[in-house]
Amino acid sequence: MNQFPQVTIIMATYNRADFISETLQSIKNQVFTDWECLIIDDGGTDNTAEVIALVLEQDKRFQLLKRPTVYLKGLPGCRNYGLDLAKGEYIIFFDDDDIVHPQNLELAVLELSRNAVSFCRYIRAVFYDTFDYKYDYSKDYTSFFIDKRDVFSLLNQDLPFNSCAVLWKKECFLENRYTEYLSHAEEWELYSRILSTGITGISIDKTLFFARKHSNSMTGQNFRLDPKRTQSNIDAILLVMKNLKEKNQLNYSIIRYFVAMSHGYSEYDLFNQLMKQLEYTGFDYFKWRSFYFVLPLRFKITKLKKRIIKK
Repeated sequence: MNQFPQVTIIMATYNRADFISETLQSIKNQVFTDWECLIIDDGGTDNTAEVIALVLEQDKRFQLLKRPTVYLKGLPGCRNYGLDLAKGEYIIFFDDDDIVHPQNLELAVLELSRNAVSFCRYIRAVFYDTFDYKYDYSKDYTSFFIDKRDVFSLLNQDLPFNSCAVLWKKECFLENRYTEYLSHAEEWELYSRILSTGITGISIDKTLFFARKHSNSMTGQNFRLDPKRTQSNIDAILLVMKNLKEKNQLNYSIIRYFVAMSHGYSEYDLFNQLMKQLEYTGFDYFKWRSFYFVLPLRFKITKLKKRIIKK
């Protein structure tokens, strides 16, 4: 028997007494059983500890821990703490109000064991209110490989990397951790940074995680209504640009994407922050400033063409 569990599940929690028991039960129902689950309390004030006390007593694979103050409050700090404690060869992050498919760990570990890759991505579905426990147990699915050429697809969400929909080899986090001052887009920033290092992974066309949507879920909130989270998104964008610039992986498509995005942050002067990050002056600055200036007109022309085609 292995001295350490093969998989470490890291779950940050904050005032989730109403949902966490159902989430933990879905983890207990995993076909693959060689795991530990580190539940990191981010300073909650409800009765979560009481709600899950029996689970902790009956199944020692679960541990409830309080985030030390040396880690910043929030999801990134909790997850970094979990990474520092993790004993598993593989790492996966689960949220405290979602449902995990029983085959989640089984299939993801299988893919990593038979392919020379460092992560396994799968499909995440969304549900509202009551979950329908009618799982698809089929093992017949397609797959494809992912490498640093797919960074742009990750950034523009053509290939979304949901935090709870990737099983990673622990080595991916040896030199890469969450940026703890970020309160939004922290996963997006970290995962693009990891992928840019040149590691490869596999994506399987199988739904293995189910995200709950409700009024109190972080992903259900419009971050633009919260200035702090909006600023975090801007900070994440600048960190992504900085990383790709240092790795010489910036290209026209990526720069164009973020310059276009900066229109939505005109009050934050994101465009000039991007130009400063890129150290663009003279012709390069003028070229992208011109693109930025005419972009709204191009959007209007595109919409008009679509209306004409429909008629």
